[in-house]
Amino acid sequence: MIKAAGVFLLAMSFVLCRCAAGPLALTGVNLAGAEFGRPPSKEVDTHSKFGVDYSYPTAAEAAYFSSQGMNIFRYPFLWERLQRGLQAPLDAVELDRLKTSVKFATTRNLVVLIDPHNYARYQGEVIGGAKVSGADFADFWRRLSLEFKEEPCVWFGLMNEPRQMPTGQWIAAANQAIAAIRATGAKNLILVPGNFWTGAHSWLAGGEESNAKHLLKVVDPLDYWAVEVHQYVDADSSGTKPEITSPMIGAERLMPFANWCRQHKKRALLGEFGVPAIAEGRQTLDHMLQSMAAADDVWLGWTWWAAGSRWGDYLFTIEPKDGVDRPQMTWLRPHLHGSSLPQFTRTVKNGTGGGGFAAGSVQAIEANPAPDGMVFDKWTGDTAWLADPAARKTGVTMPFKDITVEAEYKPIR
Repeated sequence: MIKAAGVFLLAMSFVLCRCAAGPLALTGVNLAGAEFGRPPSKEVDTHSKFGVDYSYPTAAEAAYFSSQGMNIFRYPFLWERLQRGLQAPLDAVELDRLKTSVKFATTRNLVVLIDPHNYARYQGEVIGGAKVSGADFADFWRRLSLEFKEEPCVWFGLMNEPRQMPTGQWIAAANQAIAAIRATGAKNLILVPGNFWTGAHSWLAGGEESNAKHLLKVVDPLDYWAVEVHQYVDADSSGTKPEITSPMIGAERLMPFANWCRQHKKRALLGEFGVPAIAEGRQTLDHMLQSMAAADDVWLGWTWWAAGSRWGDYLFTIEPKDGVDRPQMTWLRPHLHGSSLPQFTRTVKNGTGGGGFAAGSVQAIEANPAPDGMVFDKWTGDTAWLADPAARKTGVTMPFKDITVEAEYKPIR
């Protein structure tokens, strides 16, 4: 045990040293509200009223948190509220509310991760069971992706915290949803959670049911997805108690998961985490986020849980109270990237238009003049992001990753 503890402390001293490079590229918060209230059970929602029991993130919230240096927001909502019946059209009123709210952020060039906050359930029935099929789940995502497929800064979080189901059942449904999304032509980044509340701390546990085993079976034809995990710092990792097991516990619980990602070449987002405003809170948060910053080959970023006008004095809220910041907001500031989106590298072989560009932005690339006796044929490589791979000059929408394309030529006939 002494040796193991020493190895961990040595590893942590390494990652804390590396963090001088700065915060992760995407840092933000969950803007809660649309998942509040009871879900509608019929065509008319008799349980919850908009603006009274639930609401969507506002322009003021997007403006405030982006002004603090945040550039990604996770938007929880209820599946039943957006789709009143399985395989039914999306509810026009709720869809308009969601899209309006999303634009408050995307018009500021910020990322929005849309999140059906349903724990792999619809009306309490588990996805992949007798009453809610994987096809039902895929239909929902097919319809929703059609609404956002032209917005590269809108990410698709397949589901919040699947739980109490066979892990293989969840992954089968997730793969159906991914296939349905890609069939629409949508190229948005997809976030795939694991089972067991997608806890980072338990990622390797569970034997044949483990997330570590089953998440390797995710299939994305575009291979443009990342793992979403959640992690809290109380004794049972539930995030329900105002306690901290130890100042190093957050970093310690994330490390095995990060190592798994590195081994299998996966990227990840910490979609939920929080520390209470108690004496050791700031130190715990610093260790946790510094360890993530040092593992930027794995971590895309993080979204704190949570903000939103409906929390009151909830232990993790960073919604300002009477115009005054919460303690955790002050603690988070040194770890914020800033409101600009990160840049990624585009390598253009046999052409122009390479360099570093902000994710979600659009530029042109152009093939070099063809050698004697040759003519431009096509672009190869990461051509999914090109408007027309068959055109010598074409637009490129920069994804949230580095890409390489190459111009190819063929003989003149």
